[in-house]
Amino acid sequence: MAFGKNRVQSKKNGKVSLTKNSYTQAKNFLSYVKPYSGIYFLGFIFLLLSSGVSASLPIFLGQILGAEATEFSSEWEFASSNNIYGVLTILALILPLQALFSFFRIITFHYVTHSAIKDMRQNAFSVLIKSPMAYFDTSKTGETISRISNDTEQIQETLTTTIAEFLRQIIIVAVGLIYIFIISPKLVLIMLAVIPVAAITAVLFGKFIKKLSRSAQNETATSNHILEEALVGIKNLKAYTNEFIELSKYSKAVQKVKGYNMKAALWRGMFVAFIVTIMVGAIVFIIWQGIEMVQLGPSEGIHKKEFFQFILFTVMLGTSIGSLPDLFAKIQKAIGATENVMEIIQQETEDIDISQPVSGDKFLKGAIDFKNVRFAYPSRKEIQILEDLNLQIKAGEQVALVGPSGSGKSTIASLLLQFYALDGGTITFDGIDASSYALNELRSQMAFVPQEVILLGGSIEENIRYGKPTASYEEVKEAARKANALSFIEEFPDKFKTIVGDRGIQLSGGQRQRIAIARAILRDPSILILDEATSALDSESEVAVQDALSKLMHGRTSIIIAHRLSTVKKADAIVVLEKGQIVEQGTHDELTAIHNGVYQKLSQLQFS
Repeated sequence: MAFGKNRVQSKKNGKVSLTKNSYTQAKNFLSYVKPYSGIYFLGFIFLLLSSGVSASLPIFLGQILGAEATEFSSEWEFASSNNIYGVLTILALILPLQALFSFFRIITFHYVTHSAIKDMRQNAFSVLIKSPMAYFDTSKTGETISRISNDTEQIQETLTTTIAEFLRQIIIVAVGLIYIFIISPKLVLIMLAVIPVAAITAVLFGKFIKKLSRSAQNETATSNHILEEALVGIKNLKAYTNEFIELSKYSKAVQKVKGYNMKAALWRGMFVAFIVTIMVGAIVFIIWQGIEMVQLGPSEGIHKKEFFQFILFTVMLGTSIGSLPDLFAKIQKAIGATENVMEIIQQETEDIDISQPVSGDKFLKGAIDFKNVRFAYPSRKEIQILEDLNLQIKAGEQVALVGPSGSGKSTIASLLLQFYALDGGTITFDGIDASSYALNELRSQMAFVPQEVILLGGSIEENIRYGKPTASYEEVKEAARKANALSFIEEFPDKFKTIVGDRGIQLSGGQRQRIAIARAILRDPSILILDEATSALDSESEVAVQDALSKLMHGRTSIIIAHRLSTVKKADAIVVLEKGQIVEQGTHDELTAIHNGVYQKLSQLQFS
């Protein structure tokens, strides 16, 4: 809930900066790396070894370039062959070792990173599927998906490449500074005079680039949400010819993403250009000072071999220091991404055991009792949906809930499924408070058939078996027969292996509805909840579905939510709701006999 609220606020302001909590969340991510800490430590050893070899190269190259000639000459000459072969032999030995160290560093870091990200994604998904419905009421699906996919990819890239390279450059800088300080403290002090300017600039740049990068991430999530909404609702989009509107919305979103990224690139380019200018200027000045010191001779200045080593180290240090701000900015970006993912992982979840499937054994008879139930949706607490609702349903009874839109019918169904916590009162099943049952075990005693059935993208068999994953093929087939779905299923060339398409788009509304009923039949629930299960069907489909529902409701507690009163005339009891309260209750005949009653007026409107 807080996640969604903060995210909206961030987008509204257009500026998001990392806070102390950002770094705390980044530390929390280390819990995913901890199981692989031994391998990570091994990779760090390989990192030290490969970095050490890289840092030693200027020493050997300086010896080659600055080796003494066989005879004294006033001109600087390339090293004699005797010294060259000795140094080249050493280089020939250590360079293959560096390649080997680098290979194992990459392998170990990638293994740890991919393993940690795999665990993180699994944990995030487990948290999402255990999250209360209140979270999904206030969060955008596309944005959440972006956090799980895009942000974890950002973290992955940083862990596999950026951090290793950042540490490598730090090691090179540290080793290089120590060595050149030994060579000439004077030249080092000249070089170090540039570092405060670069460091201050890097800090200012880092703070600025963090805001731009985080804003770009948020806008990317927004564009993903627009894309998802458009594709999910493609029929409505085309039917209302809103292609231009959706394209305009998406274009504006991706244009903002481009704007933030280009602004970041502009500032990054200016920063790099500034740093390079300072570094090159410093190197030129150091070379000039070094030449003068070499001309003084080893007794008063430095040896030309040491000068070459100093120059090579300076160039290497300049390159390393120049790369650090960009690497640091990427790390900062990953910290922001880590915060996003950790906010999902650390949110409040339902108390559900997902370590193993529920048994599915029936233990409820199906008696339900609402006692003084009060409820308002967490996303709009100011609107009271149910107010001191009292409702008793006997085991095996068929009870219909009718009333105008917004009266609380679907809310009762959601509360039966324990999707939300009550604001007051209790709901009991077989005389026992709902909170006394394990949540997933309680839900396993129910089956829900909604008005808009959304199927999985797999086969018909997979969709029916969703009601009971352990069911055999014969059980699936029998459930389809009872749901009046077997006839149309067997008309398909692939029969039960027929792929239904995304959200079941390959099937008609009536076919999807019967698949959902077959799923519910296979589950064999103690309590059945039907939410407008036939309202969107044509007459022929409604007859088939209604017949299937009659078979399904037989012998079990059934709560039927309906606008069309013709579908509930045979119910054992009809409960009429208005503004979250029960205003009438009885059979169809009893309610139609109430003069000027709410149900009587509804009947007259529908049956006249």
